Amino acid sequence: MKLNAWFGILEIGEDGKVLSADLLSKDVRELAQRSLTLRESRQDPPPAGFDLRAAALGCGFIEFPAEYDSLLHEVALEAVKIQVSASLTPDQRIIQAVEALDDINETANSLSERLSEWYGGYFPESGLGGEALAFFVAKYGSRENVGPDNPLYAKALDSMGANLEAEDEALLRGFAESVCSLYERRRQIETYIESSMERIAPNLNLVAGPMLGARLISIAGSLEKLALFPSSTIQVIGASKALFKHLRSRAPSPKHGVIFSHPLINTAPWWLRGKIARALAAKLSLAARLDLYSGKKDPALAEKLEEKVRQIRASNSRPPQKKPESGAKPGAKKKRRK
Repeated sequence: MKLNAWFGILEIGEDGKVLSADLLSKDVRELAQRSLTLRESRQDPPPAGFDLRAAALGCGFIEFPAEYDSLLHEVALEAVKIQVSASLTPDQRIIQAVEALDDINETANSLSERLSEWYGGYFPESGLGGEALAFFVAKYGSRENVGPDNPLYAKALDSMGANLEAEDEALLRGFAESVCSLYERRRQIETYIESSMERIAPNLNLVAGPMLGARLISIAGSLEKLALFPSSTIQVIGASKALFKHLRSRAPSPKHGVIFSHPLINTAPWWLRGKIARALAAKLSLAARLDLYSGKKDPALAEKLEEKVRQIRASNSRPPQKKPESGAKPGAKKKRRK
């Protein structure tokens, strides 16, 4: 009887003894890969109750039972490592980058507000905020270091702020440099997302843009899950609170979720946003499926979407008129009961 073991191919006699064996080396990674392959194929597995330890000892793969247990333990750990590394697919790396970007944005905004409040006591007239303020503080520190070539030179001379001591200036500069490094890291992650989206999801990148496309993948959980979503789900993805409120009560149904950040929607008149959102969601669903199953870029997707939006704008150039209440004439006032 032939059977596949994690350490080789064995030929077993009727009495259970090993007649011949084609053994592998004791390389842990090679054994782990074979173990995973056998788990998937299930070809000629050992019968239930078969003593693999005794077989490994009988064919000379190991010299003593403790060696079998030790080597099997190392192989099992290596197999888990291989599975974990294989589970981090390209779209999963995009998801991690999106979540890291959200964390950086939250941290950078919080620290920028703290820097603005802190430095505002020394130079309240600067009018700077965010990255511009962090760069200014990291470069100049005290307003007294601002040169005549800087647009804020005149304001720095006449500032009503307190004097900045040397110890406080060093502390503020270091704090500002940390904030600047966060903004620089954010740009690096954005560049990574843009290049990854162009490579992994070119059609989604074309229709939605890199950041919105990556966020859709992140919310869905993977490119495969996004491709399986109907367009109606993609239209409202990210608007779960509004959707549940609509389902629980008589609140109006949401017309769009995170896709509202798309310029075709957020720049459109209010009465067109729902229609454009439906058209965009349909193309996003098609783009995700093309990326998952073919990976080839189709420039016609963006052209068809633009044509559809032009048709929507042309046929709905004016906002809809509000319907009068049932049983009442337009413009008529309700009589109050006595």
